[in-house]
Amino acid sequence: MRILFLTDTHIRGTTPKNRKDNLQETLEKKLIEVGKMIKDYNIDYVLHGGDLFDRPDISISVVSNFATILNNYKVPIYIVSGNHDVYGHNPDTVSRTILGLLDALNIVKLIKENEIIYLNKNGIKVQLTGQPYTYNIDHEENKSGYIVDNIGKDIDYSIHIVHGMLLDKPFIKGVPYTLIDEILATKADITLAGHYHTGFGIININNKYFVNPGSLVRITNSLKEIERYPKVAIIELGVNINIKLINLKTAVEGEKILDREEIENHIFKSERLYNFKQSIDEAINFDKLEINEILMEVSNAEGVSEEVKVEALKRISNAQMKGIGDEL
Repeated sequence: MRILFLTDTHIRGTTPKNRKDNLQETLEKKLIEVGKMIKDYNIDYVLHGGDLFDRPDISISVVSNFATILNNYKVPIYIVSGNHDVYGHNPDTVSRTILGLLDALNIVKLIKENEIIYLNKNGIKVQLTGQPYTYNIDHEENKSGYIVDNIGKDIDYSIHIVHGMLLDKPFIKGVPYTLIDEILATKADITLAGHYHTGFGIININNKYFVNPGSLVRITNSLKEIERYPKVAIIELGVNINIKLINLKTAVEGEKILDREEIENHIFKSERLYNFKQSIDEAINFDKLEINEILMEVSNAEGVSEEVKVEALKRISNAQMKGIGDEL
């Protein structure tokens, strides 16, 4: 059995200021190349780590070309929803999104929380599970979304896809994350991760594989993005597990695609923002000026119950969905 894994495609119709190309055209070329790789490597299944889209309500005019490209893959595409795919960090809203539409049209197959899917090919049986992004996936007291507890007796391999901040080493203070060392209790043979755009490649610990090839597209101003080449992972399952990373040929060098001047401007603005943040930290301890994160900060500080947090997030997502065409 051969599987291709990619993540964080962030399909969108606009181009960030830090890029010199037309991002939509670049994304189309990359996904067409993935289609060619499916044929060249005799891929049986495609797995996607989430954030197929850059926002949940991307326009139909943008989606149409990409839906056609994905439909031409001619193999099943399984995906978990990322934080950009849904409203209010709430995976329950996915049915109201473009990702939900592609699922309903059977262009992709959405893996829901606690769902078990079985893949069969050449005598190999795989148990496939997934964890969509949720607001609390990386909280210190909650790592359950990363861990597979049960595997069927007749299963050869277990694969678990997660859209969360899974890392191989500690990250920036104030950003919730989960270390691979914290989830080694998982029974999954392969844990595939999205969300962290830089990726950490392939890590094998005690014959358990943890894989994040990084985002398929470079849309941030990080200097690391200049050095990084977008990749996909090819997974071959037989008597043993064999995983390798493949650079996309359509991806050009970072210096040619990312605007250095915009990156320098970003660094300057970031420094000013950091200084401003320091000036207000004594009064307000917000690590991110983003509505869902602010809600969590306030909730945790005031000891708000879990039920109230969930209801608040639900109301935020409902507010974000207002005006998309029908009644809630």
